Amino acid sequence: MANFFRDNSDIEFLFRHIDLAGLAEVCEEGFRFADEFEHAPRDAQEAIENYEMVLDSLGRLSGEFIAPRAEDVDRQGNTLNEDGTVTRPRGTVEALEKLGQAEVMGFTLPHRFGGLNFPNLVYSMAIEIVSRADAALMNIFGLQGIAETINAFASAEIKEKYLRQFSDGKVTGAMVLTEPDAGSDLQAVKLRAFQDGDGSWLLHGVKRFITNGCGDVLLVLARSEADRSGGLGLSLFVCESGPTVHIRRLEDKLGIHGSPTCEIFFDNTLCEIIGERQRGLVTYVMSLMNGARIGIAGQSLGIAEAAYRVARDYASTRKQFGVAIEKLPAVRDMLIDMKIAIEAGRALLYETSRLVDLEIAYAKQSENPPQDKAKEIKNNARKYKRYASMLTPMSKYYCSEMCNTIAYDSIQVLGGSGFMRDYPVERHARDARITTIYEGTSQLQIIAAVRGVCSGTAEKFLAELAELDYDDEVRDLLAALAEGRKLLEDTIPFVKERGNDYMDLYGRALVDIAVDLIHGYLLCGQASTKVKMDVPLAENGTARNGRTVSMKERKAMVARRHVTRHAPKIAALAKLIAAGDKSTFSSYEAIIGPVSAQ
Repeated sequence: MANFFRDNSDIEFLFRHIDLAGLAEVCEEGFRFADEFEHAPRDAQEAIENYEMVLDSLGRLSGEFIAPRAEDVDRQGNTLNEDGTVTRPRGTVEALEKLGQAEVMGFTLPHRFGGLNFPNLVYSMAIEIVSRADAALMNIFGLQGIAETINAFASAEIKEKYLRQFSDGKVTGAMVLTEPDAGSDLQAVKLRAFQDGDGSWLLHGVKRFITNGCGDVLLVLARSEADRSGGLGLSLFVCESGPTVHIRRLEDKLGIHGSPTCEIFFDNTLCEIIGERQRGLVTYVMSLMNGARIGIAGQSLGIAEAAYRVARDYASTRKQFGVAIEKLPAVRDMLIDMKIAIEAGRALLYETSRLVDLEIAYAKQSENPPQDKAKEIKNNARKYKRYASMLTPMSKYYCSEMCNTIAYDSIQVLGGSGFMRDYPVERHARDARITTIYEGTSQLQIIAAVRGVCSGTAEKFLAELAELDYDDEVRDLLAALAEGRKLLEDTIPFVKERGNDYMDLYGRALVDIAVDLIHGYLLCGQASTKVKMDVPLAENGTARNGRTVSMKERKAMVARRHVTRHAPKIAALAKLIAAGDKSTFSSYEAIIGPVSAQ
């Protein structure tokens, strides 16, 4: 029986390797909820057992129920009816019903609203598992950040009105942000929010490219201050679907066909304001989008895992020149690189999710800290906020770009068969393409992340990683990583002296160096694990002669290949940055030439 949690030894390993007990302690606030709520854990062991039980159940549901329906969902797509309603694919409707019955639609919501109150780290694992089964379904399952935003910023009345419905799986939501002329630049949003004579808020205008815009509960970014342009003129509102919310069209898309992408017209729609006026973009939407970016990183991992597995299975059975093609060095090298890239992305995303959990926990504690620990708590709150702010765009950037590479290479491994609909890799490639675009393009993620690299945040985070306890077996790898850190530290002043334009020009190179170094330390940490776990030396999913290798040994091999292969790349990128080439600025018009008149 297929189980997308149990059949993924790397997720199971990280579930044991990462300090889930510490996260359970902070998420459950010392397990103080156990006396009030029946399902709240009484200690760390019970919490971890709950996490594992839910992931196991979700893994079975994904493998046995959701994945077999994904192809039909992709081909059927969504239908816009004459009355403006949307009919979802049958497989999506059935999957959402099953997810609701499994009580996983309030993954991170508090116990008092019927939520599981799980850490974001465990939610990232869940998103990856669901996305491997059906990436389009994740766009509904993974929109739980809408409920989190309501919980974080809305009034008590709004929370009571909506959050239990989210937890029960009775409603789905949408982030209604972008417009025809306001995509990445949300400061340009024009949709109008105004008050009538009774003081009630109304929405009027058009939104476009809205994922699950036909959902029941909509968070809408709108211009509440008619006389103020830019981000400070925007507020965040919540409304429900209804007769004044018109779905005008469904986008005809390359991929994720099961996920409806809507154009919406709000015709004086009654709504309620979330939090305070003028903080819609700067505070609330930025928080919402950071959560969504972690979700897209998880979605990317799921797609990459699904595509890789098709390629791996095909390569082990497809024979050319008298041997299975995985025996050919070029194919073998490609598959190893694919596997390690996925594990590196998973390490980065799960570490990011862990730090986000700590950021949230310390932010809560800093609101009313004990006097004797106030300074320590506030310092930790600031530190984890800086780390999360840098690592979130890094994770989204790396995982989404990696996902596209894996999907592309999977088609290459299958050759002509990969180009056909006989195999799902063409669907994975189509689904993958959006991940580098929505919730902020890769270019915008780099701009966000490079500020953390050049401000000293990356340097401090890498220094903390370097001080952790590692096994002697990876000492030489740590020396190589230290050399890479020195190159990065020497390069940053050179970049800063040349201004923000130069920083943005070489932002990708700087972020790539930082990401490669972080990957290296995380993989070395995994190679130094105390977790006792064996993995089979397998072919076609069956242990070969019953032989196994310990996960610790295998992770040492992964870390060694990653660090030694990326050390020359880091050096080359540092050299490129230090070369000082500004032809992008000075020679653009001459090299590009005029815009075509046609």
